Amino acid sequence: MRVLRTIRFDASDAHVFGNAAGPDEWAVSGTFAFHHLDPGTLSGKEKQAFSNGFLGLESFGRATFVSVGEADDNAHQEQLDRLAEHLLADWGAPSAKAARGAALHELDFARELAEGQPLNTLLAVSRHFDDVGQIREAVRIVTPPTEKQHARIWDVVAETNDA
Repeated sequence: MRVLRTIRFDASDAHVFGNAAGPDEWAVSGTFAFHHLDPGTLSGKEKQAFSNGFLGLESFGRATFVSVGEADDNAHQEQLDRLAEHLLADWGAPSAKAARGAALHELDFARELAEGQPLNTLLAVSRHFDDVGQIREAVRIVTPPTEKQHARIWDVVAETNDA
């Protein structure tokens, strides 16, 4: 099955998010973590996590990008158990059954985003609060530039001794 996995190109996530996900963690959107927030109070690293962060399932930290990977049913079961435990222990799910249902919903949504995409497809998320305070989320495919982005600004030439 196709899944989402965190990816790091550099150390910027460690500077942008209060808790950065490590590379190659299973990931979900993680929007559930923001439903309790007042849009007017978001700032700094919390705002960055809300605006642009996927949730890694090992560290429960945030990542700017995820890539499409593959996993088997056993790995899916392990991640389902892990996320359900997290929802029960850290987010106050009313029961183990409710936590498991919410975790399954999160993993199914992540799988929907990954399904049909080629392996290693890069995705980014963007979130905002609309005019009535509802969270709106968009996930987009990140494509590499097709042409050079930088102009050459100097050349290295051999030094001559014309004194």
